[in-house]
Amino acid sequence: MEGVTVYRDTGVVLRVTKLGEADRIVTLLTRRTGKVRAVAKGVRRTKSRFGSRLEPCSHVDLQIYAGRNLDIVTQAETVDPFHARLAADYSRYTTATAMVETAERLAAEEKEPALRLYLLLVSALRAMDETGRDPSLVLDAFLLRAMALAGWAPALTECARCGTPGPHAAFHVPSGGALCAGCRGPGVARPAPATIGLMAALVGGDWTVAEAATGQCRREASGLVAALLQWHMERGLRSLPLIDRVEPAAAVQVAFDLPVAP
Repeated sequence: MEGVTVYRDTGVVLRVTKLGEADRIVTLLTRRTGKVRAVAKGVRRTKSRFGSRLEPCSHVDLQIYAGRNLDIVTQAETVDPFHARLAADYSRYTTATAMVETAERLAAEEKEPALRLYLLLVSALRAMDETGRDPSLVLDAFLLRAMALAGWAPALTECARCGTPGPHAAFHVPSGGALCAGCRGPGVARPAPATIGLMAALVGGDWTVAEAATGQCRREASGLVAALLQWHMERGLRSLPLIDRVEPAAAVQVAFDLPVAP
C-alpha cells in the first residue's frame, strides 16, 4: 500500500498503559529509533498473539507500522525474556523497574536515537537476570553510567569545582561530586573513602573492588547515587523507594561486565 511505512527494530519495553478495553500503549527504547510509543492492539485479551511478550523489561524484536499519531505494533518476538524471569524475584524485578524508568526519563525525545543508552540498559538487565551480582550494585553501576551518558558524571577522583586530584573527604551533590578542602563549604557530606572508591569501581567496571565493599559502603554509595540522580532529574524515581536494600550476599564471581561509559 502506498504511503505505508513499516519498520523493524529491537527494543526494551519501558512502560505499558491501558488503552480502551483490550489495547495498550507500549513505550519502548529501541536500538535504532530511540524511544517509541506504539499501540499494541488486543494484547489484553487472553488469546492475544503477543501480549505476554510486551511486558515491562521485556527485550523484543518488533515490526511496527508508523502511524499518524502513535505507531502500531504488528509483530513482536522475544529476544530475551527478562520480564518472565525477573518477575519471580521481587528484589531483582523492582530494581529492573528502576532501570527502565530511568531510561525512559533520560530518553526524553521520541524517535531520537539513543544507542548507547539502549546497549547499557540491555546489558544491565542481562546482568540482573543472568548473574548472581547484588542487584543494588548492578543498579548503582547502571545509574552512574547512565548519568555519565547524559553528561552528569560525578567527580569522584578530583575536585568537582577546581579539578584538584583527590582523594577528597567531602562530597556535595549540587556541586557534582567530591570537593577538596579549599572548595568545600557547609552542607557537604563526608562519606567513607571506601564509598567513593566503590562508586569509582562501579563506573570503571572493577567488579572485584565493588563486590568486596561492605554493606555499609554499599548503602552509603546507593544514597549518594540516588541523591545525584534526583538532583539532575529534579525529581526522584517512583520505583526507587520500592527497592529492598539488603545486606549483600557472598560475592559471586561471574565473567560479565556492563559496558563502561566513555
